[in-house]
Amino acid sequence: MLTATYTLVALSVEQTPVRVGLQSLRQLLHAYYVHQPVLGAAQVEYATSTMQRLYHGCHWRKLDKFLLPAVRRATRLADDLLAELDALSGQASDALAVSTAFTGAIEGEQVDALCSVIETFCRVLLTRIEREEQELFPLARVAVPGEAWFALANQMLAHDAYLQEQRGEPAPAPPPRAAWLPRSEPVRHPGVRVTTLH
Repeated sequence: MLTATYTLVALSVEQTPVRVGLQSLRQLLHAYYVHQPVLGAAQVEYATSTMQRLYHGCHWRKLDKFLLPAVRRATRLADDLLAELDALSGQASDALAVSTAFTGAIEGEQVDALCSVIETFCRVLLTRIEREEQELFPLARVAVPGEAWFALANQMLAHDAYLQEQRGEPAPAPPPRAAWLPRSEPVRHPGVRVTTLH
């Protein structure tokens, strides 16, 4: 089950930027947008473009691409939970669609309406992320068989390698040899002179 643990940890780490982004947008909303009589065009553009970025960041996670299909294949016990997660994503998508109607400077009721849309968007996506970690991950750990976790981990690694290649980044350097030597082979430390007898 180590592969399952490492995979779920990697998926949880992937959630962090989305969660932080949603929390930051929510803080911005309550600190600077709510109860303002007028919002400038730049403020509106920033809020709606941030929503767009966060939605796509959530929608294209490895969780959606790899874990959810594996859970669907493994068990029908997750069907209700997956439907509820999909419904939360649908609500976020609807809020995002409504936000596109706000352009330029806005005032009065339009400010209230935009703030309501942003709050709904943040709330439903944060709820989805919380339910994924609190409900989906434990269910997946039990339901997905061991060999499927290996396949899942390999898919995620291949996906990361592909994205890295698309960005033109070099492949990560292998770890120092000492990190993967078997314990039976002595590790030679820098500065220690080894004499080889012929």
